[in-house]
Amino acid sequence: MSGLGGAQGVYRAALALVIFLLPVIPSGAETWPQRPVKFIVTLGAGSGVDFGTRLLGDRASKRWGQPVVIENRPGGDALVAVSAVISANDDHVLLASPTSALTAHPYVLQQMPYKDSDLLPIARGWNTVIVIAVPASLEVSTMRDLAAMTRANPGKLNWAGTTGAIDFLFAGFLKKNNLDMARVPYRNPQDAANDLSTGRVQVAEASLATLRPQLQAGSIKLLASTNSIRPPTHPETPTVNEAGYPELALDGLVGFFGPRDMAAELIARIAEDIRAIVQEPDFGEKLSPTGQIANAGGPSEFAAAMQEQRDRLAIAAKELGLKAAAH
Repeated sequence: MSGLGGAQGVYRAALALVIFLLPVIPSGAETWPQRPVKFIVTLGAGSGVDFGTRLLGDRASKRWGQPVVIENRPGGDALVAVSAVISANDDHVLLASPTSALTAHPYVLQQMPYKDSDLLPIARGWNTVIVIAVPASLEVSTMRDLAAMTRANPGKLNWAGTTGAIDFLFAGFLKKNNLDMARVPYRNPQDAANDLSTGRVQVAEASLATLRPQLQAGSIKLLASTNSIRPPTHPETPTVNEAGYPELALDGLVGFFGPRDMAAELIARIAEDIRAIVQEPDFGEKLSPTGQIANAGGPSEFAAAMQEQRDRLAIAAKELGLKAAAH
């Protein structure tokens, strides 16, 4: 019996050693990604979110060991891109978007085609500098000049509308100050920028990244920035708060979203990687000339920043007499 017991002891010890040496099977978050990752961008090539996402994608591909594909799906008030991500419901298909399009949906759509829970906030990437711009030939230098010209010429000036929270707040600005200016809708912000430079429209509120070519060519000029700080690349441009129009205040916010079934552990893993990339010193240096400011944040920080924007729009909606659409 002692021989049998000794043999069993040796067997148990050997079995324990085998189990110890077996490879640990990682969880889903640790094995992700298992194939190429796709970032679907709500705006077209040349936009700020497109540039930043491509910059991040190149670095994420090296970190993840898989190709990162950038797919531009503009149009439909960002619903084309949003629908693509929701319908895919794939943790390898993520949304890259300014939040201003999403937070405005309840007020610009007759009925919400998706629920907030269909898109899970993963990470905040950066802030887009949003500016109020006019043609260089327009004889105004400040926001007060623009308001005075509009008041003296009711209905004769046009503003380029490209949907989203920015348009929403500009409409509120016009109503609050009793200004009559016609909105010209644009599907593509780049088209609005081109028409602004030729004077077909007299005002555009858009990202500095979108307007950069026209600004560099000297065909447009900046009156103010809606952000809480002056544009680092154009410190002479006042904020709308400094200009006396706080109702236009909005920090451009760009971030990444995942589908409704994405695991919390995976969200945390991707957020950590995005934060690490955005916090690389040269990432911010390359982003800055495009009119964007690196501002990394995790899921909770991103969700809180979006909620602040929603609260801001709710105030504007009340001033405009608008109610949020039902889901």
